[in-house]
Amino acid sequence: MLPLSAWIQIAGAVQLAIGLANLPLASRLQYRKNLAGASEMVRQVFYVHAAYIVLVVLGFAALSLLFPSDLVSGQPLGRFLSTFLAIFWLLRVPIQLFYYPAEIRRQNRLADVIFIVAFAFLAVVFGLAATR
Repeated sequence: MLPLSAWIQIAGAVQLAIGLANLPLASRLQYRKNLAGASEMVRQVFYVHAAYIVLVVLGFAALSLLFPSDLVSGQPLGRFLSTFLAIFWLLRVPIQLFYYPAEIRRQNRLADVIFIVAFAFLAVVFGLAATR
């Protein structure tokens, strides 16, 4: 069995994949076309938030890949970050299942399942690190 720090690094790779998967999302979901009727301010806020979410996920990936032993150390900062990451990813499971339109999820079933499994995996790994 792999040590928990190795699982954290695997989680880092998963987070990296999630972050990178978001890069083509703007064109795939036709942000420009779908936001055309929104005010300039709303469009700008949307784009900034979308970019920051990707940046945050890539930051989580870097944290997990570069500092896995800190996340599993049981020290207060590592425990806090692991708890935060566990909650962050756990919340993505019901968002994926219940918030996004079922029709879109059906049209993209493989990606939908992969994301749900990834989010659950991340929640479990960081939950274990938080409770260690």
